[in-house]
Amino acid sequence: MTSQTTSKGHTLADLVQHDRVHTSLYTDPAIFEDEMEKVFANTWVWVAHASEIPEAGSYKTGYIGRQPVVTVRDRKQQVHVLLNRCRHRAATVCEGHKGKTNSFVCPYHGWSYSLDGALRGVPSPESYGDLLDKADYPLVKLRVEEYAGMIFATFKDDIEPLVDFLGPAKKWMDLFMKQGGGFPIKVGGEHRFRFPGNWKIQLENTTDAYHFPLVHKSFLSSVDKQTEEMLDFVEGPGFVEDLGNGHSVMVMIPDLVDLEANLDAPIPERFAALAEELRADYPEDQVRRIVRAVGGSGFNLNIFPNIACSMAFFRVLRPVSVTETEIHHAVITMDGGPEAGNRARLRMHEHFQGPMGFGTPDDSEAWERVQKGSNAGTDQWILLNRGLAKEQETADGRRSDVSAETGMRAAYRQWKKLMTA
Repeated sequence: MTSQTTSKGHTLADLVQHDRVHTSLYTDPAIFEDEMEKVFANTWVWVAHASEIPEAGSYKTGYIGRQPVVTVRDRKQQVHVLLNRCRHRAATVCEGHKGKTNSFVCPYHGWSYSLDGALRGVPSPESYGDLLDKADYPLVKLRVEEYAGMIFATFKDDIEPLVDFLGPAKKWMDLFMKQGGGFPIKVGGEHRFRFPGNWKIQLENTTDAYHFPLVHKSFLSSVDKQTEEMLDFVEGPGFVEDLGNGHSVMVMIPDLVDLEANLDAPIPERFAALAEELRADYPEDQVRRIVRAVGGSGFNLNIFPNIACSMAFFRVLRPVSVTETEIHHAVITMDGGPEAGNRARLRMHEHFQGPMGFGTPDDSEAWERVQKGSNAGTDQWILLNRGLAKEQETADGRRSDVSAETGMRAAYRQWKKLMTA
């Protein structure tokens, strides 16, 4: 889309207004193709949590946009993000999702690479004569930086440092990592699924409290009364805040923002049995810290463009096509923590986010219906004006009430900045 004019006659800049975005952002294949280059290949993108590659040789495959990558830890404990493509004839050099290896070997013609991507061996090198210098053909390496155990990569060498890109989101990342209850946090497993809709539909969802009592009515009917009252937050004192660079936070339960605060508060009835089990091995102050961490944080954090830190799990989106998105839900556990505490976190994850849980199927249906409805009409707009009238400037950005669409406006401001640069 070199002309920056869409099939509807709008310029890219026109597609994002302060209170609305054009429906073609969900449906136009040309816009999607532009996003892969101008958004995903032009900013910091989350690729892994450090616990997923704990040792030398540990790797995880994934994608940045539609480009396959391998995140790997070398023998010096350095983390590398490499394009998953042999420099000879383009075959992928790693097909496992996660694992451990000593090297990467192309299965097609046997070119082998070290953990840092250097080309180490080529079968029958004499066939090349003096035409092949191995130093010229390493796996393509991306720039990598890490904050709070979260590993990000970028194709852009001259981009701002990761800490500057994250900005005010860093303090929320620090708070989110307190879910270890005094232990390091660890990705304890994940499940993946696809839905027939555009990636930005899911991006909007993470800081959308407005839908919760409607879409998740079945989930709310499945929990105890105390939990139901805690989750009745749409009219509560929470807020949504634009943190800059497309990031946003939605605080649903202010009392659970800092999991290490107010540890003398009464233990919720739903965790009474867990607390009693933990007391056999831990002192009371540690029991309270673990129990409080098990319940998860009282906020959702969106890091543009592809990672959400949501209450008690990571949610990662991967754009597949203009009308298809893959979602990874990764449960967070306590590395070295009590089996009982981790078991409780897994059961909570299964209850809402798991494949047979209440939350994921309901969300997925809503996302699918948005995509389906987007095909109605030829020049329609998506409204994002809820909470705009009460939005206030803060030291970190813009803030409005908890059911405001502030987070969506934040994401689309960054989208517009990147797409029109």
